[in-house]
Amino acid sequence: MHRPSRLWSILGLSHPAFPPVSHRMQRPGVSCLARLTRSICRPVSAAGLLAATLLSTAPAGAQAGEPYVKVGLPGIVVGYAHTVNDQLGLRVDAGTTGRISRDRTESGVPYREQLKYDRVGLFGDYRPFGGRFRLTAGLTVNDASAKLDSRFDGATSVTINQTTITPSAADYFRARVKIPRLTPYFGIGWGHEPRESGFGFVADVGVSVGKAKLTVDQNLTENHPGLISQEDVDVETRELKDKVGKVRVLPHLAVGMSYRY
Repeated sequence: MHRPSRLWSILGLSHPAFPPVSHRMQRPGVSCLARLTRSICRPVSAAGLLAATLLSTAPAGAQAGEPYVKVGLPGIVVGYAHTVNDQLGLRVDAGTTGRISRDRTESGVPYREQLKYDRVGLFGDYRPFGGRFRLTAGLTVNDASAKLDSRFDGATSVTINQTTITPSAADYFRARVKIPRLTPYFGIGWGHEPRESGFGFVADVGVSVGKAKLTVDQNLTENHPGLISQEDVDVETRELKDKVGKVRVLPHLAVGMSYRY
């Protein structure tokens, strides 16, 4: 049986011991998230090459494959775990929350908020006690952001830094919170231990560490001269940063099922 070759196929690589297969067959684990991975797959190629190199150096008898599916944060996660030995394992997965939109008000300004959190991760697992509990470290490639677009209607008054105006529908105040593309990951987990074939329970709790960047775009100072100053805009920006722009970590909390063969 050539089970190790499945991981090479999922990573988009050709195992040196087997002839390459068609492009469609090389990416069975990625096709369900094609839209996500098209935007962030380039950095993952290098990660996949590293994982494949590490796996090729492990003893053949210790290797075992385990596809898995989890739900939580970030949304739906599809991945593949590979046992190196009784204490070490490698995993690669992709997750997405899709797109979330909602209305919110910050500092008296009504906004339409759009959230997205897509990521691909490469992880190393260490089981210090040789059981189900594991420590995890790795790298996540993120496409995560929050967009706040003001909802001015020309009839509702808003107050910005103690200055009250009635913005028209053509006025706007926009804020963008962007998470770094590459972030280190640290966490703990349960499952993916060496065991007999069959279904199993898996769970992960961790964080991707990275400082968010806030940017603001507006035309209020131009459309309301003498009423809204740059200082007013700076105050509103600081208030937004205090509430939504001080993101330092992206949480990961998910549970699911795996199948070990």
